[in-house]
Amino acid sequence: MTMAGASAALAALAPSRIFAADAAASLKSMTAGVVPIGRTEYLARIDNARALMGKLGIGALLIEPGASLVYFTGVQWWRSERLTAAVIPREGDIAIVTPHFEEPSVRESLRVPAEVRVWNEDEDPLVTVAGILRDRKVTAPVAVEETVRFFAVDALRRAMPRVEVVNGASVVRACRMVKSPAELALMQKASDITIAAYRHTAPRIKAGMSPKDIGAMMDSAHEALGASPEFALILLGEASAYPHGSGKPQAVRDGEVVLMDCGCAVEGYQSDISRTFVFGDATAEQRKVWQQMRDGQQIAIETARVGVPAGSVDDAVRAQYVKWGYGPGYKLPGLSHRTGHGIGLDGHEPVNLVHGETTALAPGMCFSNEPGIYLPGRFGIRLEDCFHMGPEKPIWFSTPPPSLDKPFA
Repeated sequence: MTMAGASAALAALAPSRIFAADAAASLKSMTAGVVPIGRTEYLARIDNARALMGKLGIGALLIEPGASLVYFTGVQWWRSERLTAAVIPREGDIAIVTPHFEEPSVRESLRVPAEVRVWNEDEDPLVTVAGILRDRKVTAPVAVEETVRFFAVDALRRAMPRVEVVNGASVVRACRMVKSPAELALMQKASDITIAAYRHTAPRIKAGMSPKDIGAMMDSAHEALGASPEFALILLGEASAYPHGSGKPQAVRDGEVVLMDCGCAVEGYQSDISRTFVFGDATAEQRKVWQQMRDGQQIAIETARVGVPAGSVDDAVRAQYVKWGYGPGYKLPGLSHRTGHGIGLDGHEPVNLVHGETTALAPGMCFSNEPGIYLPGRFGIRLEDCFHMGPEKPIWFSTPPPSLDKPFA
C-alpha cells in the first residue's frame, strides 16, 4: 500500500476507534495462565449426555453449530445452508457431518475422538446423518438440540421415517446448566476483565460523547485486557428508560443517566455486567430509583438458595417493587423484563429467573441479577452482576457497586 493509501485508510477509521485504541494502549492482558477446557472434561460431558439419554430412552443426539456443539466437541463453526452437525449416539462413536471441502477446517477445533463423515454438494446431508444412525443401530428416538433448524429436522424425518425425532432440551440443558469448576474459572476471569474495562473507560467519558464513542472504548479495553468483546450497549438519557435502547440520537449530557451494559468472552465463556451512573450531579429522584434498584438486586441474591424454584427470585423482587408503587407485574414504570437469565457459553441461556419458572436452583447454575427499574420518557436504572450457585447460596462473579457515587468501586 502506498503512503497515500495508508493515510486514506487511517482517515477512514472511526475517530472513536482510534481514540479508544490509543487510550487502551497502556492496558495489559489479564489472560496469562488461563486454562482452556481440556479433553478430559469434553469426554466427561459426553458421558453425562449419554447417561441422560439412557435414562430418557433416547438413542442419539443431533447438534448444529453453536454453543452446544462447542460444549460437547470443541468444534467452532457457523450455521449456513450447508449442514455441519454432530451426532452423539448413546452407544458407539461420535460422528461429525460436514461438507467434503470443509473437513480439514472443521477438524482443526475438534477436541474429542470422532468419525468425520462428509457429504458432497449434490448429496443430502441428512441422508449422511441417517447412515450414521443406522451404522450405530439407533432405533430409539433421536433427540435434536432445541435450536436445530427445522429444515434439518424435517429432512431427518424423511430420511428415517420409522425413527421418532424428539426435543433434546432435557439432555442438553441438564448438561450445560450446571457449570464445572473449570467453566466457573473462565467466567470469573471474563467478569474480572469487564470490571477492569469499566474502570478504564468510566474516567474517560466526557460530555458530548455518543454511545458509539463509549462502546469503542469498552471494546478496545476488553481486547487489550485479553478478552473477546461481545457487546457494549450504551444508553444515554431517556434511552436508558428502554432496556435495549432507542434509535434516537444520544449524547452524554450533564445531569443525565449513563447506562452501560457490556460483556466479553474468555475461551468462549461470557461476562454480562451493567452499571448506571449520572454524568454530573444526580437528582434526588435519580438517587432514590438507583437505590431501590440496588435493593432489588439484593432481594434477588438473598432469595436465591439451592432448592428454591428459579421463578421465586423474580417474584420476591416484584413483590417489593409493588410496595414502592411500581408495576404490578411487568407494567411500567417498573421492571418490564425478567430479573435474570442463565449465562455461560451463551450470553443468554436457560434457565431464567422469571415468574413461573419451576426449575430448582442447584450448585453450579449461573445467572445474571438485573431487576432494572424503568420510567418511560425519563430514565432507567439497571445494575447487573452475575453469580453462580454455591453449595447452599449464591457467589458473585462481580460485586455490585455500593452507591450511585461509586458505580465502579
